[in-house]
Amino acid sequence: MTEQTLARLSEGLKNKEFSSTELTKSYLQNIQSADAQYNAFITVTEEQALAQAKAADALIAAGNHQPLTGIPIAHKDLFCTQGVKTSCGSKMLDNFIAPYNSTVAEKFNQAGAVILGKTNMDEFAMGSSTESSYYGPTRNPWDTSKIPGGSSGGSAVAVAAGMAVAATGTDTGGSIRQPAAFCGITGIKPTYGRVSRWGMVAYGSSLDQAGPMTQTAEDAAIMLNVMAGFDTKDSTSVNRPVPDYTANLNQPLTGLRIGLPKEFFGAALNSEIATLIHAAVKEFEKLGATVKEVSLPRTELSIPSYYIIAPAEASTNLSRFDGVRYGYRCKDPQDLQDMFTRSRAEGFGAEVQRRIMIGTYALSAGYYDAYYRKAQQLRRLIKDDYIAALAEVDVIMGPATPSPAWELGAKNNDPVSMYLEDIYTLSVNLAGLPGMSIPCGFVNNMPVGLQVIGNYFDEARLLNIGHQFQLATDWHKQKAV
Repeated sequence: MTEQTLARLSEGLKNKEFSSTELTKSYLQNIQSADAQYNAFITVTEEQALAQAKAADALIAAGNHQPLTGIPIAHKDLFCTQGVKTSCGSKMLDNFIAPYNSTVAEKFNQAGAVILGKTNMDEFAMGSSTESSYYGPTRNPWDTSKIPGGSSGGSAVAVAAGMAVAATGTDTGGSIRQPAAFCGITGIKPTYGRVSRWGMVAYGSSLDQAGPMTQTAEDAAIMLNVMAGFDTKDSTSVNRPVPDYTANLNQPLTGLRIGLPKEFFGAALNSEIATLIHAAVKEFEKLGATVKEVSLPRTELSIPSYYIIAPAEASTNLSRFDGVRYGYRCKDPQDLQDMFTRSRAEGFGAEVQRRIMIGTYALSAGYYDAYYRKAQQLRRLIKDDYIAALAEVDVIMGPATPSPAWELGAKNNDPVSMYLEDIYTLSVNLAGLPGMSIPCGFVNNMPVGLQVIGNYFDEARLLNIGHQFQLATDWHKQKAV
């Protein structure tokens, strides 16, 4: 059962081929037997999951089946889940039990989904490898000596290793698409504002966006149908109707205009990945698409722009963790200043402290104009580049990552080299556009992801493109375990 797609499991539950309880127990057994090897979960909610499965079976028996009723999924551990630890992969929140559900978690509860647990992640979503987690690194199921990507590495591994049929993730600068690429699964970052951020612990508030991580584009469409929508509790949520993302999956791609940015195929790109991306584009040409070269001239400048804006927002967002109200507090503080200083120094890891320092510096009175304002101006120019390119084509395609997954620990002493691995994903967040990664091959037996970038609120088109590609190829069917 646990090798099936979400769509197939949903059909099986509806037809009573098996029960949600049976299915949930199978996934819990997979977690118990495999997660010591992968470290994909921070918390497993076995008792809650079985109770939800029992309730789902009752709904199905009564004929109240929704697509996600009884489906076992996992949440990235920055979505607040009532009564369950929400740690953000940090010592700072190791003792935090969320008193309420995030909007995303509540939507899945209302859809009848079964929550298996909370997945590992880079601390406060700051990282590209899931190595900065307080709970230790997550390992890639294709090769446990390698990283799974980040910050949503735990969610990617849970899906790739058959410990959940789908999982939620968040993407601030590529944190859904990059681990999806490295683990051989499908991941989509929706348009900024398409999915509510309420109850999702913030890293970069103008960049963070939640999305699904699944085996297939069809599964991602089913998940996004639940996740997307306006939320009055989220000031960044967009009040716009939500389409049925599954409705047009089978539309042909005849006439689709694909743009290939010349800047995505420079010296930074692994030559074998470039070959796979071009082969994938050839598949789309067979499906009726046309291809032309486009330009995104400020691609390289997305890294310095992002690594000013995101740390600046992080320094503000993380100022609330001071040892006063909730979260970690140092032992025996001498006075208030000592409590603030030691609680933050002991509660935050090295990467989080690094980004807080960068962000605080960039926002300081003497440097705001020189750094933060300039980065925001550059952000607008990057967005304008995308708008110009998407006026010529329907979607932009290219690599999700410049290289395959690297060895655990290989970049830990060189944070800048890790930042450079986000070269193809950061600009999409800066522009607020939707982006998706789908499997398109292997380099040295490690998965490679094709990135598809669309216009604002064009997630349905991206999912249609992904689904048609997956009908024509079988890269997404390759299993890590």
